[in-house]
This record gives sequence, C-alpha cells and structure tokens, in this order.
Amino acid sequence: QAQLVESGGGLAQPGDSLRLSCAASGRIFSSHIMGWFRQAPGKVREFVAALKWSDGRTYYADPVKGRFTISRGRPNFTVYLEMNNLNTDDAAVYYCARTTQNGSRRTDDYGAWGQGTQVTVSS
Repeated sequence: QAQLVESGGGLAQPGDSLRLSCAASGRIFSSHIMGWFRQAPGKVREFVAALKWSDGRTYYADPVKGRFTISRGRPNFTVYLEMNNLNTDDAAVYYCARTTQNGSRRTDDYGAWGQGTQVTVSS
C-alpha cells in the first residue's frame, strides 16, 4: 500500500503562490484518484481538488477553482497542488489522500492519508 508524504507548505502572504507535493512511496494505479484536502483549526476537513490518475481528469472545490491546479508527475508517483493568489481562507493543514471512488469529494471515501503540511497565509 502506498504511503503518502506531503511537503511544500509554509508561510505566504495574501496574493502569493505555493506549490505542494505529495510523494507516494508505492505505485499509484490507474484506478486511483489522488485528492487534496485541507483542515483549518476548528473546522472539518474539506475537499480541495482531485485528479484521476488514468487520464489526468481533475475537479476542484468552488473556493479554489481558477486559483489552484492539481497535476501529476511521472514516472515518479507525485501529485502537486499549485496554489495561486492565496488568501487567508486558504490557511490550513493540507492533506493528500487516495481513493478508487471516481468523482468523490468525501473524506470517508479516501484512504492512505499523508501526515499533512501546514500552509499559513498572513500579511
């Protein structure tokens, strides 16, 4: 089973960009959908974006649509989240996870969670 390790978080100012990475220690199969979620203090974990490994199709939560881009790296099994025009609402711990449920945005459908990477947005 793949283990997922996130990196790339840090401190940003409003309007800045960050790129998060999620490295899988095992294989990512064509049936997998790789997702990014985030959790701010006192809030539930929420869906951010996901990518279907077989064909690269992507889908996004409305708050990040047009600002964030999820992509994949090959041949290494890495998933990226490019975050542009950050605002204070984007501050959270960002998690990478995997599912085989096509189109799912539900945390319960995802397994193999990483440990998370902190994104802080402050002026």
